[in-house]
Amino acid sequence: MSIKSDKWIRRQAAEGMIEPFASEQVRHVNGKRIVSYGTSSYGYDVRCSNEFKIFTNVHSAVVDPKEFDDKSFVNVESDVCIIPPNSFALARTVEYFRIPRSVLTVCLGKSTYARCGIIVNVTPLEPEWEGHVTLEFSNTTPLPAKIYANEGVAQMLFYESDEICETSYADRGGKYQGQTGVTLPKT
Repeated sequence: MSIKSDKWIRRQAAEGMIEPFASEQVRHVNGKRIVSYGTSSYGYDVRCSNEFKIFTNVHSAVVDPKEFDDKSFVNVESDVCIIPPNSFALARTVEYFRIPRSVLTVCLGKSTYARCGIIVNVTPLEPEWEGHVTLEFSNTTPLPAKIYANEGVAQMLFYESDEICETSYADRGGKYQGQTGVTLPKT
């Protein structure tokens, strides 16, 4: 299994793996510096959309992955998201992914956010998974933290196996297949 290069990412994007797609790193928009997104040497930096779900304790709900209560979140549509101290928010990528059958995709947070105590978590994108990626942001600081919509937040790394898997995510009928928007836990 090897990590895939910028050339491979561009070829796969031309076949629909990433939409919309930036073939180079974008660092400025309308003359303003942004947190970069787009193709890098061995990965693709994704953007966060302007749809956010911020954890709240207004209803004193218990976080239960088997019986998740969507009242645990406040929905926000904005160019920025302020995550309360020691709290959590969900968002989604601007990009829609179609992962090839021989590929596993791993997501890591960008250093700009990590150095501010903002941790990005995404579970691996399995072979033949497709959809908008739901992003999980943890604010580990005792201060409010800001996330910028339509700017880079995490990097996708693509690993191609030397052998095609027997059963892909699509074959299994995975419960998050084809997700759009910010998708909450499903059982």
